[in-house]
Amino acid sequence: MRKNNYKIVVLSDLKDDVKSILKSAITLSKVIDGEIKFFHVRSASDVVEKENQLSAMRSINSEFKTIDKKIQQLLAPISKEYDVAINAKFSIGNVKNEIDKYIKETQPDIIVLGKKKSTSFSFIGDNLTDFILKTHRGVIMISSVNTNLEPGKEITLGILNDTKPSSSLDFADALIKNSQKPLKSFKIVKGKDSFEGAATSTKEKIVEFVFEKNDNSIKNLSNYVSKNNINLLCVNRGDQNHKNKADVKDLIGKINTSLLISADENIH
Repeated sequence: MRKNNYKIVVLSDLKDDVKSILKSAITLSKVIDGEIKFFHVRSASDVVEKENQLSAMRSINSEFKTIDKKIQQLLAPISKEYDVAINAKFSIGNVKNEIDKYIKETQPDIIVLGKKKSTSFSFIGDNLTDFILKTHRGVIMISSVNTNLEPGKEITLGILNDTKPSSSLDFADALIKNSQKPLKSFKIVKGKDSFEGAATSTKEKIVEFVFEKNDNSIKNLSNYVSKNNINLLCVNRGDQNHKNKADVKDLIGKINTSLLISADENIH
């Protein structure tokens, strides 16, 4: 049993629906007894337009005050509404390097990101989600504005390609306890003997939906996830060399609900 709270880091470019992302993080934190940290990075090139050192310093100082005020205005009402402390920090510099440094400093168990509508937030060709998938071996939550998780309310949990959350989620029991019953399991299998909506009886009653693997698999999955009002879908990404890693990106792009992506199975 863990002695310390889970560390949850919310990364935001302040262009997302920050309230939606924070509500997702707070929902999870209350279920698993976690503490929330908020981190934002502003690219130095967006702040400093002149090469003159004095002008650059003035621009940076001015931007620091602007960012600090904006973050406080965003976080204070949410923190008060849900009675949760949110430790906020921001920096100005190389976005990729600053986020990498912050992750190494804080060693989060879970990183929460908003689902991007575009790939404009990029790191030399890789968007923020790609970067985090490559560098963070712990759990990742992709928060979707379409299916808000609400603190204090039961989670409508879906599980992909399994009948229970991944063994890489060491808070799986707490997640199940705070989810609506029966749980919903979605499987994509090879072959034409797939079926839909077959209830299975285990210790926890589970309704299982099985789809044949083809070009429409993710689309069909997305439809059933929406029909069943799933607001959190657990996805097992396997280990670093697992073939499922490519599927994770596909799911992020096509499933209109929040995703909870398990830790790398090789993590110690």
